[in-house]
Amino acid sequence: MDGMAMTLPIDDAANEYLTRSPLALLIGMVLDQQVPLEKAFSSPYVLAQRLGHEPSAVELAGFDAEGLVEIFGRTPALHRFPKAMAARVQEVCQVLVDRYGGEAAGLWDGVETGGELLKRVGALPGFGKQKAQIFVALLGKQYGVQPDGWREAAGAYGEVGSHRSVADITDTDSLTKVREFKQSVKAAAKAKG
Repeated sequence: MDGMAMTLPIDDAANEYLTRSPLALLIGMVLDQQVPLEKAFSSPYVLAQRLGHEPSAVELAGFDAEGLVEIFGRTPALHRFPKAMAARVQEVCQVLVDRYGGEAAGLWDGVETGGELLKRVGALPGFGKQKAQIFVALLGKQYGVQPDGWREAAGAYGEVGSHRSVADITDTDSLTKVREFKQSVKAAAKAKG
C-alpha cells in the first residue's frame, strides 16, 4: 500500500484497521452485500474485537465453522446473514491459504495488469464480475494498487470522478452521491421492468 488511508464514514479505528490489514479490507468487501456498506466495512474490526486479536486468513480458514457462525451471530450480528457470511469468509480465506500463502495482499502483489487482478479477484467465492470490478476500483482508488489497465479492468467503477461504489467513498458527501447513484439505477431498472 502506498501510504493511502481508508476514509470511509465509519469508526476511525475500523478505518485504520482496513488501511493496514489487506485481509480486513477483503473481508469488508466479502460482507458488502445486502447490508449498508458502513456495516460491511466496520465488521472486520468488530470481528477482531470479538476474537481478542486480529485474525489471519490461516486462522479463519481453519476456524471451527459453528464457532465462527456463533461469533458472527452475536448481537449485533456482523451481517444480516451471519451463518452464510461466516461460511463465505472461511471459503475466501481458504483460497488465500491455498493460492496466496495465506496473505490477502497476495491477490495483488506482483500483478502486472488490471486484467490479471480482475481475474484473481473474480476467482474468489462470491465475487461475480461486478463485485470483482468494484474491488479492483477500491484497490486502485483508495489502496494504491494500480497495475497497468486497472481502471479499464474495473469498468465504470474505475472512472475518475465517478460515484458508483465504495471505491468512491471518502466522506459523507461522497457516500450520499454513491447512494443517489444507486437509487437512480434501481429506479431506472424498476421503470424498465
